Amino acid sequence: MPENFKPLLWSYDISKIDLEKDKNRIIVNVINYGDLSHWRWLLKTYSIEEVKKTILSLPSSEFRPQVLKLISLLLDIPQNAYDTYRITNRGRKIVSATA
Repeated sequence: MPENFKPLLWSYDISKIDLEKDKNRIIVNVINYGDLSHWRWLLKTYSIEEVKKTILSLPSSEFRPQVLKLISLLLDIPQNAYDTYRITNRGRKIVSATA
């Protein structure tokens, strides 16, 4: 993980970040707080399809409102496709997407 990611992952030890295990957190933080260089790294490290799949699997509350509009435009994701909430009930995930 490049050193310039420290400000994006401020609460993590960068040297211990696992690109696969921490993929959701990396993608969310880059999208919310990253600049163009972070975005380029993200799309070199993960495929566009992986990034889209991750975004769509997370509740929209993970992303800043203005970022939702940006990723809709850049990644061709309809704004109404984001999960509105994700809760766990006795180990089972219950997911609802906006209609």
